[in-house]
Amino acid sequence: MTATSARITALDTHDVRFPTSRELDGSDAMNPDPDYSAAYVVLRTDAGDGLEGHGFTFTIGRGNEIQVTALDALRSHVLGRSVEELCADPGSLSRDLIGDSQLRWLGPEKGVMHMAIGAVVNAVWDLAAKRAGEPLWRLLAHADPEWLVSQVDFRYIADALTPEDALGLLREGRRGLAEREELLLRRGYPGYTTSPGWLGYSDEKLTRLAEEAVRDGFTQIKLKVGADLEDDVRRLRAARAAVGDGVRIAIDANQRWNVAEAIEWTKALAEFDPYWIEEPTSPDDVLGHATVRQAVAPVRVATGEHVQNRIVFKQLLQAGSLDVLQIDAARVGGVNENLAILLLAAKFGVPVCPHAGGVGLCELVQHLSMFDYLALSGTTEGRVIEYVDHLHQHFTEPVVMRDGHYAAPLAPGFSATMRAESITEFRYPDGVFWTADRAAQEEAV
Repeated sequence: MTATSARITALDTHDVRFPTSRELDGSDAMNPDPDYSAAYVVLRTDAGDGLEGHGFTFTIGRGNEIQVTALDALRSHVLGRSVEELCADPGSLSRDLIGDSQLRWLGPEKGVMHMAIGAVVNAVWDLAAKRAGEPLWRLLAHADPEWLVSQVDFRYIADALTPEDALGLLREGRRGLAEREELLLRRGYPGYTTSPGWLGYSDEKLTRLAEEAVRDGFTQIKLKVGADLEDDVRRLRAARAAVGDGVRIAIDANQRWNVAEAIEWTKALAEFDPYWIEEPTSPDDVLGHATVRQAVAPVRVATGEHVQNRIVFKQLLQAGSLDVLQIDAARVGGVNENLAILLLAAKFGVPVCPHAGGVGLCELVQHLSMFDYLALSGTTEGRVIEYVDHLHQHFTEPVVMRDGHYAAPLAPGFSATMRAESITEFRYPDGVFWTADRAAQEEAV
């Protein structure tokens, strides 16, 4: 089989779940007992080079099987496609999947089906970067600006960002790329950690992990809030005592509040100098976010991990609803749509601080932020990538943190490849762990 005639021969899916709820890792005001999970997809080819494309969506347990079913529904769109053509133009698949007239009815461009499309599109980018022998961040950063623009769907956002706007931003963004790349490889990209701040943790654990975060070089941590104001005051007091005045503390309500409640609660926590309030209300409430932002300043408003597509991001920016835009690598329609969102943020001059609180999300989103720094925004000022110290060991190329910074990954691909043994162990419901766990529960009864 020649490289030019190779085809996609299989789209394999896996329901992978990790029992994080048992230690309350990931717990917040809206999601008290998450089991971090991945609806995982692997694209296989007959190219004979052993390369595969890996992608996934992130869920928190129940319902992950529905996400896997959505991935399976896309199989017919992918099998038989030319590997060379697909990797040369991932946008062609993105357009076909989003444009399917029957699948589109299930969105359009939102929810379970859109997330499945994003996972498959991300798997194509993973394969493309592996075939190019480059980490995805470098492939994107050195790509021709005209080609990058061709990967973006400008439908519904052209009133805020035109192809000409995007091309100008990308051409200007390349100035100084070589110098920034040298600095990125030497220093890394700044991160912040949510690991101390899960809502189910004791004050003692919060304090210990916050102190460890400072020793590890982080200059920002994040605490989950929103279940009980008295508890939040106590926890923020403990966190501020642990990190001192020189470290930023962000707070995250995970959509818990109505607009008026968000304003009142954020003001009640203002004495602890929160850097931002994240997801203060529904991610769909564009005007509500704008109202909160105006009322709680100088506390910043951050949102984006549950924003469903580039169109809502456009409206958030147009309405002045946020100070910090939080992309998610697995929520929207994959790399192509995240390129559109990064361009929108650059057009409006809003910093991007990605969400990465979930299995594999740190591994993926670092590539997008590093591209943004090298070839679009040109700065890390006011920009940090979320980091959580959970489940990285299950990936073949886990993130590496040094002095509070993401080290630039060097392995070809999108860092999305999960270890085969981890899939075997945590595949649900028949993996080694879940089979043994079910047997133990039955024996206890």
